[in-house]
Amino acid sequence: MKIKLIKSLNGRLEKQKLTAKSLGLRKIGSETEQPDNEATRGKIKVISHLIEVTE
Repeated sequence: MKIKLIKSLNGRLEKQKLTAKSLGLRKIGSETEQPDNEATRGKIKVISHLIEVTE
């Protein structure tokens, strides 16, 4: 799965910031490739409004 951060992390809850960091997303426009598993899907659910997912 390709995950891209499309919205800023400024002013977000600490949990959302830490989730983005654990996925390897730092700045707007940063992309990462993650395995398609339950753990990754759970993280995506937490910050779904901030990211764009391509399978």
